[in-house]
Amino acid sequence: MITLKDKSTNRWLGQISYAQLKFLNDELLAEHKDDQDYKIDRDALDTLKARGADLHLAAILDKAMGDKEEIAFYWIKS
Repeated sequence: MITLKDKSTNRWLGQISYAQLKFLNDELLAEHKDDQDYKIDRDALDTLKARGADLHLAAILDKAMGDKEEIAFYWIKS
């Protein structure tokens, strides 16, 4: 499993599968091939949903974003 954490607070956001992580890696631009962090805004989240993000992943990111316009998060193996 993969744990997602808020980059600014280290708050636990949720757990995702390796398949869900692969989806994020495929859909989001990484600065480096070994990047473990991402920053998304509402438009990016909507695009992820439109491109097939599963409901569990979308719910984690929706909840993490709350009323903010963007969120930075990172992943670790758990």
